[in-house]
Amino acid sequence: MTDGAHGAGDTVDSVLVALADPTRRQLLELLAAKGEATATTLAEPLPVSRQAVVKHLAVLDAAGLVSGTRVGREVRYAVRPTALDATARWMAALAADWDRRLANIKRVAEAAEEAERGPR
Repeated sequence: MTDGAHGAGDTVDSVLVALADPTRRQLLELLAAKGEATATTLAEPLPVSRQAVVKHLAVLDAAGLVSGTRVGREVRYAVRPTALDATARWMAALAADWDRRLANIKRVAEAAEEAERGPR
């Protein structure tokens, strides 16, 4: 991925890699709904072990999508929206660029069609 700011590109890359896995997307959705939860709580509705959830949470944490805070013996995880917001902005800019390109193609095609028909 190419982006003007190298750090922003790294963030988007790591977010896209983290979100490529359906279990991690589900964990993110669960955390967004709950606000905060432990790996044990998050593992309950999932068909994976608590240890697998912890590994997925580590990937989400490394991508900046969640953060874990120790409360006594537990680690409580919560969503961090900043990296997701940066990825959404990148995707919106990419979509706008494609919209401009497609509008230009349409304009050129319509002009060629008009020229082919000749003057009326």
